[in-house]
Amino acid sequence: MKLARVTIPFLIGFFLYALIEIAARGYTHWTMALTGGVVFAALCHMFRNAPPAMPLPLLYLCGAVIITTAELSVGVAVNLYLHWNVWDYSDVPMNFHGQICPLYSCFWYLLCIPARYLWQMVDRQLKAG
Repeated sequence: MKLARVTIPFLIGFFLYALIEIAARGYTHWTMALTGGVVFAALCHMFRNAPPAMPLPLLYLCGAVIITTAELSVGVAVNLYLHWNVWDYSDVPMNFHGQICPLYSCFWYLLCIPARYLWQMVDRQLKAG
């Protein structure tokens, strides 16, 4: 059961994020699928363990920070160190070394809203199964 609580969210995040990127940009990179899996597993852990009284906007803000941190970490490794040029936000205002920017952090905040509902569905199934 504990393994499923990590593996299933990872696989969902892996495939869903890759599909979102393909729909938005027309392509993706395997590192983005892995990052999507890790991020969704981390978000599920956060949603599961958040205090019940935590306001949803604060929960989504924490999720956006998790995603932005993952994006920066992966970006430094794959774009700045390995020079794979998976993405570049250099043309987006207030970017940090072309790896993260406030605009995409706002997108990540909004993405946390459906992610939470998806987690609730997955969590119910895991508890029932």
